[in-house]
Amino acid sequence: MRNRSYALLTGLLMFLVGGFVLASSPVINDQAALNGLKTGKGVFLVDIGDAAKLNFYLEVIQGTHEGMRSQGVEPDFVLVYIGPSVKYLTTSPSEAADEAAGGLLLEIEANVGKLAALGVRQEICAVATRVFGVDNGTVLPGLTLVGDGFISLIGYQMQGYPLVPVF
Repeated sequence: MRNRSYALLTGLLMFLVGGFVLASSPVINDQAALNGLKTGKGVFLVDIGDAAKLNFYLEVIQGTHEGMRSQGVEPDFVLVYIGPSVKYLTTSPSEAADEAAGGLLLEIEANVGKLAALGVRQEICAVATRVFGVDNGTVLPGLTLVGDGFISLIGYQMQGYPLVPVF
């Protein structure tokens, strides 16, 4: 009986101490940066040649999108894919790109789709597709082919979208 009482008392004390620790934990948010914003614009320059890193950042950007929403700011994101990133954004990757991706191509495709479902505009640069040998007819669904990714970046910045470089 004494051991049971001791265990019950110990459990109660741990519960109370845990509650105080949680209650005293600082709130982690971005309110200083988001102060007064209704919409959070950003144009992400995605220039990544490593498939694992590309996939990682596509997931991080989804989290950023959710983080803004959870803090009361409506995200308005555009991703512009340039450079070697485009090798992994096709339904018909080269053998070398497929091998370099190490089995991540389906995850990358799924993450592109998830971003599209969130309403994130995603553009792929035709200069990069030409340079990296990607057939424009095979770019992933959810991507819009544009003539020049740099022109898109300049245009979006002039429209008030701050640049978010992702390398």
